[in-house]
Amino acid sequence: MTESGQQVLNKAKQHDFNKLQKRIRRNTGQAIADFNMIEEGDRIMVCLSGGKDSFTMLDILISLKKSAPVNFELVAVNLDQKQPGFPEHILPTYLDSLGIEYKIVEEDTYSIVLDKVPEGKTTCSLCSRLRRGILYRTAKEIGATKIALGHHRDDILETLFLNMFHGGKMKAMPPKLVSDNGEHVVIRPLAYCREKDIIKFSAMRDYPIIPCNLCGSQPNLERQNIKLMLNEWDKRFPGRIETMFKAVQNVVPSHLADHNLFDFKSIDRDSGVINGGDIGFDKEEIPTQLPSEDAVEFDPSLQLDVTNI
Repeated sequence: MTESGQQVLNKAKQHDFNKLQKRIRRNTGQAIADFNMIEEGDRIMVCLSGGKDSFTMLDILISLKKSAPVNFELVAVNLDQKQPGFPEHILPTYLDSLGIEYKIVEEDTYSIVLDKVPEGKTTCSLCSRLRRGILYRTAKEIGATKIALGHHRDDILETLFLNMFHGGKMKAMPPKLVSDNGEHVVIRPLAYCREKDIIKFSAMRDYPIIPCNLCGSQPNLERQNIKLMLNEWDKRFPGRIETMFKAVQNVVPSHLADHNLFDFKSIDRDSGVINGGDIGFDKEEIPTQLPSEDAVEFDPSLQLDVTNI
């Protein structure tokens, strides 16, 4: 390839990177604004696992912090669970290169899990509980006001279908929540971001990814099945994933069947039209499916100020 040809290729790659970064920044900024995730003076503990999602979350938050309309601090935290083969030098080296505050927490949960869980049984449940407890304790020790996790839009939809298919609940992952003990606010800044965008962005940034199978546990097979189903729908029906996520944001309790959530018993002829009225005898109207983000560029002028920083 000639020098001019290489320059054209490099320019095209840079254009693609800028476009992708802008989309992830915009979606992250919109989620932060919609759910008031970050406030003036916040000290945010960014949970860094060493995977593509948490690397991307930290990267984007650092970028947003530089021109955000509010002042906040970031502290990257990694939990070294003493799994055999864990490359403990990778994250400190990477974080030193960024010049940001960080903390590596060393806790041998690996041995505890091996001791408590019978051979052949999945270790993920106990490991997750131990990890959550340690991270909550660490958040208190470092004075964090928010705990940021790297779950994205696909994680939210997968959890919704897992709960519907296997738990009998209409329940997903909230972008923002208070911990069970009431002491911590947990946020998911990537809630509006697509996993395929994160995969591309992570590859372009060449993060020092740490493999997630060091403990030898198998992935959640049911979640993997849901992921395959959603990916297939996304290929066959562009825009369907966007529409489904939009549905998570547009819940109509009066047109479901949870009598604890909506007071159906009090409905009578004097109640009036509520939440859409009677569609029981109407033909279903299927609106035009939302386009995929790959097929449309949003007008930045329509976004909130925080998404354009």
